[in-house]
Amino acid sequence: MDTQQITAPSRTPSPVRGSAAPSSGVAHINSRHTSRFTVVGNHLAQHRELSLTAIGLAAHIQSLPAGSKIGIRFLANRFPESETRIAAALRELEAQGYLQRTRERLPSGQVVTRTVSYNQPNTAADRTPVPEPQSRPQPGLRRTVPSRPAEATPPAPAPAPAPERTPAPASRPDAEAPAPQHAPAPPSPRPPLPQPQVPDLDRQRTAVDLLANLRRHEPRLLLTENDIHRLAPAVAAWLERDAHRDAVRHTLTTNLPEPLRQPAGLLAHRLTTHLPPPLPAGPTAISTPSPHPLQDCDGCDRPFRAPQPGRCRDCRTGVPEAA
Repeated sequence: MDTQQITAPSRTPSPVRGSAAPSSGVAHINSRHTSRFTVVGNHLAQHRELSLTAIGLAAHIQSLPAGSKIGIRFLANRFPESETRIAAALRELEAQGYLQRTRERLPSGQVVTRTVSYNQPNTAADRTPVPEPQSRPQPGLRRTVPSRPAEATPPAPAPAPAPERTPAPASRPDAEAPAPQHAPAPPSPRPPLPQPQVPDLDRQRTAVDLLANLRRHEPRLLLTENDIHRLAPAVAAWLERDAHRDAVRHTLTTNLPEPLRQPAGLLAHRLTTHLPPPLPAGPTAISTPSPHPLQDCDGCDRPFRAPQPGRCRDCRTGVPEAA
């Protein structure tokens, strides 16, 4: 009964496979992925300037196939984060070079947003096409490769193509020369902002208050004081045409583009292009003559209407006319 059991383990084995378990901190149990995995660099996973939301959003975008939707509203419906938080995370990735968003106008006139995701930051401008790897020549073919140029060296047709290629580059500039002449088109002048027909201080104050309070309804419409005073006359022109304040606010805050880079320019465009026409004049009221005042008859004291005091119609007909 007192025999020592040498087969019993001295301690509980560590659940961590591979290297020894650390004394503190996180321990990794890694399994090899053979399908449905995405390689994410440590420069992104351990980025010191990106928030956790931005890092997770970048990893999610890199795992999506080409052509997937990554709009703010689509991501807000997919994840519990709000649209404001997702928009801020996209701006972080765009500032750090992991994302590029450009707006393009289709031939149909529709404006779309093109989004490009980079797994390496700040490499969009320096990226060059990687040449396809060539197959290595077999040892038996290495002897035949130098023999072919040796056979082609005695004939002299090789220098002949050189003068034929020289005029080709010279002709390209001539063909491309008219392109710069037609490419730069003068930008169309922007229409002026609408102005009220009759200046009104109360209407001007209402317009300033409306523009200053837009950020309470849409945080992206944060205007400077100069922008508010520049756009206030245009809002006053809307109010002068009997447009309600809620209608003006609805026009300025709904269906905003993403991303919104120049809020003041967008508001100026909407105030100019969506200006409502003045209300038509109402029907003119038909003036009715006022009735004559009541008078007391001098003959029977009965009241009657007449412009001046006198007798009523019955008393006038009963009196014989003077001969």
